[in-house]
Amino acid sequence: MARERADLVIVGAGTIGGWASVFARETGLPNVVVLEREQAGAGASGRAAGMVRAQGGIPDTVRLGSWSIAFYRGQRDRYDTDSGFMQRGYVILATTARGERAARDRIAMQRAVGLDARWVDVEEIRRLIPAMAGDGYRGGSYVATDGWIDPPRNVRAYSLAMQRAGVSVREGTGFVGIRTRAGRRGRREVTAVATTAGTIATPRVLLTGGPALQSVAAAAGARAWVGYVRHQVAVTEPSDALQADSTAMAFDLDAGLYWRPEEGGLLWGMSNPKEAPGPGRSIDWPYLRAMERRLHRFVPATRGLGLKKVWAATIEYTPDHLPIVGPLVLGDGTEIDGASIASACGHGMMWGPAVSRIAIDLVLEGATEVVERPEDLRMDRFDANGRSPFVDPIALPFPVQVDED
Repeated sequence: MARERADLVIVGAGTIGGWASVFARETGLPNVVVLEREQAGAGASGRAAGMVRAQGGIPDTVRLGSWSIAFYRGQRDRYDTDSGFMQRGYVILATTARGERAARDRIAMQRAVGLDARWVDVEEIRRLIPAMAGDGYRGGSYVATDGWIDPPRNVRAYSLAMQRAGVSVREGTGFVGIRTRAGRRGRREVTAVATTAGTIATPRVLLTGGPALQSVAAAAGARAWVGYVRHQVAVTEPSDALQADSTAMAFDLDAGLYWRPEEGGLLWGMSNPKEAPGPGRSIDWPYLRAMERRLHRFVPATRGLGLKKVWAATIEYTPDHLPIVGPLVLGDGTEIDGASIASACGHGMMWGPAVSRIAIDLVLEGATEVVERPEDLRMDRFDANGRSPFVDPIALPFPVQVDED
């Protein structure tokens, strides 16, 4: 019996895999198969906070965020469905003189890239976020076009887009490994993907997987410098004092605490940089309460509000806070023709569409216009100890180390 065949097999039906499969079909690949060991969106994509900003710390992360925002804003016209993008503006707070200098330098860089970023003082921040305290910070950087999406709605949006594009989704099907043969120029090339339900012949495979990316890469013989850690999100009960229908979002960069409106209250989230890497299986109540007290200092109207919802999720990260996208590089440094990898590494809602677009561009064309230096996002930018020559300073603080599964 002849084996099943596909033009492209994508591992993982999260935000990256979902949108990548749609882009692949739009680019002209007739037979795209997506493998998902659980259900589409069952991982980090359905448990995210949904923050989307173009305020990156280096030029190419500004481009990643800007491309994704433009994509979200155009979804309704393009797909007759959307991820619920809400443009409300985002303030990244500066609490020290050093933080203010860094913010002003960052704004100059962002404006050079084409982003309409500007410095806002305390008085203007209190107009943008009426519930903010009047002290404890010096001002911040601000971009009016930043916003958030609704993660479950995003899962629905890419699931509908996949269905309408004719993508074949195999839920409950795990990735086992890739099959190769000797190809041109002495390199190996992909011939098939092994799954828990059989083998699919294909010349192309794209590995995604969010927090599972490390084990997915290992199954293909590669080492991905991706860690995973608990991330906690809470939503307060509603309060008119928060003015949730008009307030901007905020990010306390020093503590890695962010907040935005949600259901008449505030959604806020954080990770503990001192926590050992590992999955987020439960709530760390002492740390959550400590961050809640910090939120009270910045937004006094949250004092006394109960928590409507609290959850812990597993979020992936890289030591340099940048995504991974490009060719799959094995442990001995060799590449396999037709094998690629892609992960937004903790920024799936913010960079996911752009990373997906880059991945498909590189798979089919070998080049992309989304960022200027896609080579800086390759998985082999890390040395044997996980050190990278790059870093994006505007990110949640995560543990420094990356442990292997």
